[in-house]
Amino acid sequence: MSGETSSREPSTDRPKLRVVVMIDFLAPSGGGERLAMQLATRLDPDRFERTLCVTRWSPGADRDPAVAAAADDLRAAGVRLLLIDRAKKVDLRAWGPLWSLMRRGRVDILHAHKFGSNVWAALLGRAAGVPVVVAHEHTWSYEGNPLRRFLDRELIARRSDTFIAVSREDRRRMIEVEGIRPEDITFVPNGIPARPGGRGARVREELGIDPSAPVVGAVAGLRAQKSLDVLVRAAGLLRGRVPDARVLIAGEGAERPGLEALVVELGLDDAVTLLGARSDVPDVLDAVDVAASTSAYEGSPLALMECMAAGRPVVATRVGGVPDLIEHGKHGLLVDPGDPAAVARALVELLLDPRRAAEMGRHGRERQAREFDLDVMTRTLEELYERLYAGSAAGRSR
Repeated sequence: MSGETSSREPSTDRPKLRVVVMIDFLAPSGGGERLAMQLATRLDPDRFERTLCVTRWSPGADRDPAVAAAADDLRAAGVRLLLIDRAKKVDLRAWGPLWSLMRRGRVDILHAHKFGSNVWAALLGRAAGVPVVVAHEHTWSYEGNPLRRFLDRELIARRSDTFIAVSREDRRRMIEVEGIRPEDITFVPNGIPARPGGRGARVREELGIDPSAPVVGAVAGLRAQKSLDVLVRAAGLLRGRVPDARVLIAGEGAERPGLEALVVELGLDDAVTLLGARSDVPDVLDAVDVAASTSAYEGSPLALMECMAAGRPVVATRVGGVPDLIEHGKHGLLVDPGDPAAVARALVELLLDPRRAAEMGRHGRERQAREFDLDVMTRTLEELYERLYAGSAAGRSR
């Protein structure tokens, strides 16, 4: 699997805009990467010719069934794949296929996602004369790493037509912490596709959980940002008020050994279950009564949107773009980060008041469908592409 597939000729008198979406990895489980792939498939094929450029492709990566399935889905949707095999981060020769495409005037919109691709799009896209370059930030801590702040401000923001922020808080920090001009940033909320209803009873049966037992669930990559140790410690406090409560954590990552050790240390083997990576997230969420997110920082987390879509009330830390999603007291409860006792109190409050919890879940489902739907996000980006291209020199001449 390499190179690019053949493109389709425009079927209307109006030429299609040729969009190249750039991501570092073909990673179906990654938030930003998964969202970028979904967007590429949903752009209107009558108005856009779509290519997904994977900039850190490793030969043989498609032996992973999930990667192969993602590639098949993209091709089935009519999206071309352009795979860049870079042995090193700085490997200019590897960029040949994309550079050739851009220099031949076959790219109208270059839309990069996440820091690495944003840097390369700002460098190569402008040098190749691409009419519109869009950078897309999927959040970071904005703390430490002065080089990244410098590159965001002086390279990416200056050499792109707009720099997308996924939350109002990210936009504020990009302005106040990084020093990026407000007019260079566009706020575009994330969205998720409609999901089928889950089969929670099957998951409870699989795990040996009584149908009436109170269950808390979290869906997150096991990395430091997610602060899942806070949730584990909250589970220890929770059992004092709700002795039969179970906590399920779906996800995989580098923090797993530390979390496993903490579960053992606190004697929570019978209360906390690390499920690992799951392909049945709707089923897992249908099995829980309350969802939890204990992150130290966030942008606009897709996992929280999935919890809302499942009709589950959320206990979440008041960080980043989370308050844009969860209104305290209406869709769930917000607490300060790094406070296991506050998380436990909020969980107890909802677990002991199932009627209120169900009402919050209903409000959350309605809001997600109305405001944070992938089709809504896709239409917003389509309008952005067309507006930016119309204002470019190439667009005016066309």
